[in-house]
Amino acid sequence: MQFPSLRLDVPAVARFAVHVAAVAAIAHAPALALEPRVPYVPTPQEVVDRMLELAKVGPHDYLIDLGSGDGRIVVTAARKYGTRGFGVDLNPERIRESNENARRAGVVEKVAFYQRDLFETNLGDATVITLYLLPQVNIELRPKLLELKPGTRLVSHDFDMGDWMPDTHVKVDAQDKYGGAGGSSDIYLWIVPARVAGNWRWELPVSGKALAYEVKLEQKYQVVTGSVSVGGRAAKLQNARLRGDEVRLSFTADVNGAPVKHELRGRVAGETVTGSAQLSGARLQGQHEWMARRGSAAE
Repeated sequence: MQFPSLRLDVPAVARFAVHVAAVAAIAHAPALALEPRVPYVPTPQEVVDRMLELAKVGPHDYLIDLGSGDGRIVVTAARKYGTRGFGVDLNPERIRESNENARRAGVVEKVAFYQRDLFETNLGDATVITLYLLPQVNIELRPKLLELKPGTRLVSHDFDMGDWMPDTHVKVDAQDKYGGAGGSSDIYLWIVPARVAGNWRWELPVSGKALAYEVKLEQKYQVVTGSVSVGGRAAKLQNARLRGDEVRLSFTADVNGAPVKHELRGRVAGETVTGSAQLSGARLQGQHEWMARRGSAAE
């Protein structure tokens, strides 16, 4: 097979090589070279204090601040509550400022600050995460946040999480907001919920016999709905609450010809719930240990 002869334009080849090298450098540039997607606007100190109070931070918590600015949230948590943690920000000047603020507050052994893309940050150690970002950034972060350990507390200044309704929402008057002009701040708190959707089964001893129960739960974030079957007979799930890994269920079912109120409370750990069941009726009173297991409907 013969190949046609090629006439090389050396300057053009050189220019092309430089272009390829430049593109490659950009493609492999570290996240530190990214432009911040959120402008730097300091959170007023009174809002910082309320955010930490709402999250009930303490010395056993590990706090991560996403878009940490001058580090005031992380530094305040360490100084007031002994909380360990770190902040991330893309601006190197903010990182230098944060480290200086930590030094002045005497908390350098408890905190750290990293010039890092928040989307590339490992959040697995956090028990509390604080944010002052933008609505779209919150929405993009939401799937990652929902993967965190149930019970992790998320606190956002001013911006919500779309259709993920907060567990708590408060307003705070902030004199230092908008460069001292003053204004009102919204603070949102979410508790990362356990995953409880599915079919849960257990038995309880009633009048000397094991009575079979099944609850079918559906879930949207921390909102839980479903249906109940007791001894093969349908009952109405009157209330279902989920806060972190703690689930509460209540319903009234006909047992041995009489209505019996059931109040169940337990903690979710993977495919099991462990806790207590309180039964109360005209002819039946008692508290029992409660352990339910999740399985498929076909089982």
